Amino acid sequence: MTAPSTFGLSSEARNLHWLLSNLVEEVSGIQSVAVVSSDGLLLLSSDTSRNEAAREAQGEKRKGPRGSSADLATIVSGIGSLTIGAARLMDFGPVKHTMVAMDEGSLFVMSISDGSLLGVHGSAECDMSVVAYHMALFVGRAGHVLTPELRSELRKSLEEDATRSGR
Repeated sequence: MTAPSTFGLSSEARNLHWLLSNLVEEVSGIQSVAVVSSDGLLLLSSDTSRNEAAREAQGEKRKGPRGSSADLATIVSGIGSLTIGAARLMDFGPVKHTMVAMDEGSLFVMSISDGSLLGVHGSAECDMSVVAYHMALFVGRAGHVLTPELRSELRKSLEEDATRSGR
């Protein structure tokens, strides 16, 4: 996780960290994951450095967002905003999920609650239906606990970790 230490966090925040870790570990082909607030701020992220180290050990080129986990959050937020705008123009109701398939990977974005989004960057080999299923499970488990207070706690935790690591 971006914030590997969950010391001092509420049980709800620790549970969300665990759910995200579980998603990354259980679903083959997931490269990185980000939970983004309705205003585009990163709340929770997978540990992409671990994924990069595993790919480098296998001699693979780096694929995916070019920088920090904040880059994935920015992409997820932008896609979420674009699809929400399109849904409003078409008057089709709220957006449930979006998938972008590329030659060498996929990006999945799913609504959580109150405008928060779950974004998953998957490898070309990932099974899109399996990823979507596990994302829906995450959303079902996380959506009701992602309150404004919890979002604030997660955001503060990320800021403290960034300060500690000198970013």
